[in-house]
Amino acid sequence: MLIRQATADDAPMIHVLHNAAFAPHNPGVTGEMPEARLVEGLRGDGDLIPALSLVAVRDGEVIGHACASPARLGDDPASAVGFGPLGVLPAHQRSGAGSALVHATVGAANALGRSLVVLLGSPAYYARFGFVLAETLGITPPVADWAPHFQALPLAAYTPGDRGAFRYAPAFDRL
Repeated sequence: MLIRQATADDAPMIHVLHNAAFAPHNPGVTGEMPEARLVEGLRGDGDLIPALSLVAVRDGEVIGHACASPARLGDDPASAVGFGPLGVLPAHQRSGAGSALVHATVGAANALGRSLVVLLGSPAYYARFGFVLAETLGITPPVADWAPHFQALPLAAYTPGDRGAFRYAPAFDRL
């Protein structure tokens, strides 16, 4: 499996991939999945960070995608990134592609000098990568009800002053 930066040519497959990956988690939703619309919105707004929009490729096929976008933490627009969505084609789930994409994204965000990777997701899944509930770091989610699933991973540039209200890129607000 190869992890590489996504290209414009990957966009159609990334859209298909997120629709397929999230359909089982969105019962009753017909048509496009919110996660697929989110990636399109981030791309359209210019908020996909190129070095943090990654695909997993196996045998020449894009089987997974992860992305991150600029975020605001308190008054700081550059320290943190919002991670997600992370999607893997159903036939390739539990093959290590998702884990590889998380590791690659975290490594790239660290290399870019970001202080935190923040996400909304399963604590049971993301704890293995070192994510902790964001509230333990003094980071509050945009929606209070998200707190049990709102997580952050401090990177090398993190300081205890990196705290406050977290805001995703505008595309998240349009979901």
